[in-house]
Amino acid sequence: MKDLFTKYDSLFLKDDIKQKVTALANNSHQYLTTDNLKLLFSLIDLTSLNTEDNETKIKSMTLKVNDLKNHYPDMPNVAAMCVYPSMVEHVKTNLSVKGLGLASVGAGFPSSQTYKSIKIDECKQAVSAGATEIDIVLSVGKFFEGEYNFCYNEIKDIKSAIGKTHLKVILESGALKSYQQIWEASILSMEAGADFIKTSTGKQNPAATLDAVYVMTKAIKSFYEITGKKIGIKPAGGIVTTEDALGYYSIVKENLGYDWLNNELFRIGASRLANNLLTNIYKKEIQYF
Repeated sequence: MKDLFTKYDSLFLKDDIKQKVTALANNSHQYLTTDNLKLLFSLIDLTSLNTEDNETKIKSMTLKVNDLKNHYPDMPNVAAMCVYPSMVEHVKTNLSVKGLGLASVGAGFPSSQTYKSIKIDECKQAVSAGATEIDIVLSVGKFFEGEYNFCYNEIKDIKSAIGKTHLKVILESGALKSYQQIWEASILSMEAGADFIKTSTGKQNPAATLDAVYVMTKAIKSFYEITGKKIGIKPAGGIVTTEDALGYYSIVKENLGYDWLNNELFRIGASRLANNLLTNIYKKEIQYF
C-alpha cells in the first residue's frame, strides 16, 4: 500500500509550508468583498453535532434555513445541513429548500472506534432516512499503525454501501503528526473513493488549520493531475470569523483555482460563521441562526 503514494507529487512537502500559509493568510484581506462573503456563506455546511441535540432544536434550525430568503432575499442559502444520523429524518421532514444538501455524520463518529459492519449499517440507515451526504472519520488509530490496507478497504466498502451518496472522509488532521501524514491520509482517502476530504470532527484540538488545508489542497491537485477527478475540500471545526473563512478561501483559490470556488467542491463546516458573515455583509449585529 505504500506504493499508493509514490505516483503523486509530494515535492511541496519540502517547502516552508508555514511561511507560504502565513503569506496567503496575511493577503487574504484582498478578497474581502460582499460577493465573496456571500459565496462563503453559500459554502457553509450548517452544523449541529451536540450531545443535547433533539427534534425540537433541529426542526428550529431547519425552519430558519427554510425562512432565510424571507429575511435576507439577496442572500444565497447555505450549502447543506449536517447532523447526527438520528436527526436526519427531522431535517428531511421539515426542509423545504430545494437542492440543499442533507449531510449526516456516520461510521462511529467522532472516533471511528467501532466495528466496520456497524459503520456500514449506520451510513446506510442515514441514507435511507434521507441523507444525501455522509461524513465519516478515517480510522486514525489504524492509520498510525501503518494499517493502510485496513483504512483503504473500510472507506471503499462504506462508499460502495452508500452508492452515489457523497462521501466526505474526515482526516482528523489535528491528530496527525506531520504534514507527510496529512498528505498520505488525503491520498489514501481519495484513492479509496472519497468525494471530499475534510479536516476535522470539531471534537478535538486543534481542529481545522490553514496548514492542514494547504497540504490537503496540494494533495487534491496532485490527485486531479493524475486521475482527472476533482475531489472536494472541507475545512471544519473552529471556523468562526470572516477572517478565518477568508484564509481558507485564499488557500483553495491559490492551490486549486476558480474551479473549486463553489459548493460542489468546497464546503466549510461551521455553525457560528453564518451569523458572523451576515453581520459583516449587512454591517450590523445579526444572530439569525
